[in-house]
Amino acid sequence: MLSDIKKDATARMQKSVDAFRQELTKLRTGRATSALVDHLKVNYYGSEMPLSQVATVAVADARTLTITPWEKPMVAVVEKAIFASDLGLTPNTAGTVIRINLPPLTEERRKELSKHVHAGGEDAKIAIRNIRRDANHHIKELLKDKQITEDEERSSEADIQKLTDKAIKEVDEVVKAKEQELMAV
Repeated sequence: MLSDIKKDATARMQKSVDAFRQELTKLRTGRATSALVDHLKVNYYGSEMPLSQVATVAVADARTLTITPWEKPMVAVVEKAIFASDLGLTPNTAGTVIRINLPPLTEERRKELSKHVHAGGEDAKIAIRNIRRDANHHIKELLKDKQITEDEERSSEADIQKLTDKAIKEVDEVVKAKEQELMAV
């Protein structure tokens, strides 16, 4: 019972950290990365498909992404999806190749993105603390139902706290790394 609670808490905390990491890959840092457009969906003959399933996305250089749709009619559709996205980027089309030039970030935009990273980090930490609260609640229920002793309760809560501290430290490291990436010119 206790081991199941700990496993569940560990898995859920790791998912929170991973979700935060995934969210940060969408953040534009001025350096080209294919992860920037991974979340885009395009209308492929009536159904929404991820961009990676209808085109090849490559990094041409530090500030340029190239997207090559596999079918010529998809060029306009992919272009439209990029315009409609929240990326704020302008695609340039030459034949069947779509180029996206990433402009350098201004100091003001870097600071704004840094605040966004910190806010996301705080949200991830809140999610982790909520998971800790749920796990501790389950442990208290077991104690109340006399399925565990008070010593087991204290020990388990200490273990859950260690898991929480580890997950929060991991979030802090992710925030710090992303901030350094943002502030690098």
